[in-house]
Amino acid sequence: MALCVNPDCKNTENPSGRETCQFCGSEMLLNGRYEIVRSLGQGGFGATFLARNTPLPGKPYCVIKQLRPNSTAPNVLRMARDLFKREAATLGKIGSHPQIPTLMDYFEDATEFYLVQEFIKGLTLHQEVKRQGPFSEAGVKQLLSELMPMMEYLHNHQVIHRDVKPANIIRRAQDRKLVMIDFGAVKDKVNPISATASEQTALTSYAIGTPGYAPPEQMAMRPVYSSDIYAVGVTCIYLLTAKSPKDMNYNPATGEIMWQNYVHVSDHFAEVLRKMLEVSVKHRYQSAKEVLQAMKLEPYMDSLNQGMMSKPIRNSLELTEDIPQPSSPSARMAQQIRARKQSRQGKLGQRPDFTQMRSTNTTGGARSQPSTYSSMTSQSRRTGNFTTSGGRTGQPQRLHPQELQKRYDRGDRDFTGVDFRASNLQRLGLSGSNFHETNFSGANLQGANLSNTDFGHAGLSQARLKDASLVKAYLSHANLQEADLRGANLSNAYLSNANLRGANLGGANLTGAKVTDEQLALAKLSWNTIFPNGRRGGIFGSP
Repeated sequence: MALCVNPDCKNTENPSGRETCQFCGSEMLLNGRYEIVRSLGQGGFGATFLARNTPLPGKPYCVIKQLRPNSTAPNVLRMARDLFKREAATLGKIGSHPQIPTLMDYFEDATEFYLVQEFIKGLTLHQEVKRQGPFSEAGVKQLLSELMPMMEYLHNHQVIHRDVKPANIIRRAQDRKLVMIDFGAVKDKVNPISATASEQTALTSYAIGTPGYAPPEQMAMRPVYSSDIYAVGVTCIYLLTAKSPKDMNYNPATGEIMWQNYVHVSDHFAEVLRKMLEVSVKHRYQSAKEVLQAMKLEPYMDSLNQGMMSKPIRNSLELTEDIPQPSSPSARMAQQIRARKQSRQGKLGQRPDFTQMRSTNTTGGARSQPSTYSSMTSQSRRTGNFTTSGGRTGQPQRLHPQELQKRYDRGDRDFTGVDFRASNLQRLGLSGSNFHETNFSGANLQGANLSNTDFGHAGLSQARLKDASLVKAYLSHANLQEADLRGANLSNAYLSNANLRGANLGGANLTGAKVTDEQLALAKLSWNTIFPNGRRGGIFGSP
């Protein structure tokens, strides 16, 4: 079957292959090549159709958008033609992105204008929620990590989408990548059209976006880049709740969506969503990059907070006691890092001693001896040595597993730079500890609880981490070469720049983890490895 696109035709359905409509006599092939198969949508500004490009082998599908001005006045048609050409130029400019449909053609026929774009096969996020129910928090975070770079690309090209919503985001069936569709409402910030209010009402008022997803400034025809950030935030709420924004209450004093009672997410992610959904443009994230930066902090926020601030440090407290505590997660994170640097500098100047009693009799006797533990400079940790209170250079402290567990149970969380090479630490509960730059080469950590733990720059080569819990662990720049991570839970772990060469990730759960395809390509994977996007299977090979 083929459709006639003449808006005045009384019966648009025709047998496929006809050259003219059997009811109104209009040409059936648009621009002499496109056969309309079915309607995809219709509105006051025009319609969207699925079509076949008949001259090409296989007659591949494409999407055709028809713009119908609501007036035939010469000035309106002239402006419609200008807007149409500008939209085509914008789509041509951004269509080189792999997650944006390619503009294939555009043409004018009488008083109607047509854009032809690549057809994307797959389900929209709206359809996914209808079929499978709401997304998990990890699923929405994964979506944001893929969607925000696309938003950044658009905004870098000075383009505002203006109609971001679940129905306009397709998960491409071919590779499961998210693709942004329907750029009919795009606004090009480079060359804004100067027009009277009546002309804007006649031609562009339809392009304000979807009520509920569009923020107030966009509904007032004053969109900015962060208007798309707001729409992405509302999209996240829909994915988490399966509820349309129109089905949620609004704060009558501020106009904000009252979404908090509908979702159950971590405090940090709730803060990210809250800032995306700020009604005030001034207090909203200003760019997609800001959202990505805030998201990167979450996987290891708890571990760094506990690891760095587990013990009161006099110098840092003296420096900060009169300073108001920052309210945003990013600011709090920055303050913690500054406090840690200040505390290290204080330790180097004062060189305090921490005397421990540890057993050194391997034959079972009760002999004990004191050992000195002091903080190390970054340089001494890199060389494997440490500086004692007397200024001598010696070997890093070693802790017996039982002593490690006792210190942890007493509330100690900072084990920075301790030497745990070849230690047997299996099944220990050490969540929230600070093992920054610590050496675990060849250690047995099988089944250990290491969630929310800081392993930044740690040495974990050939470590046995089978079935260990590394949920939200911070593993940036960690050396995991040839480590055994079979069955380990690495969901939401931060693995940026970690060395995974030869690491065995068979059966590991990487849902929501921050790790690149290039890193995973160096690791050993199996059919039951769960990838960051939640899919299972050894895409890059198996061990």
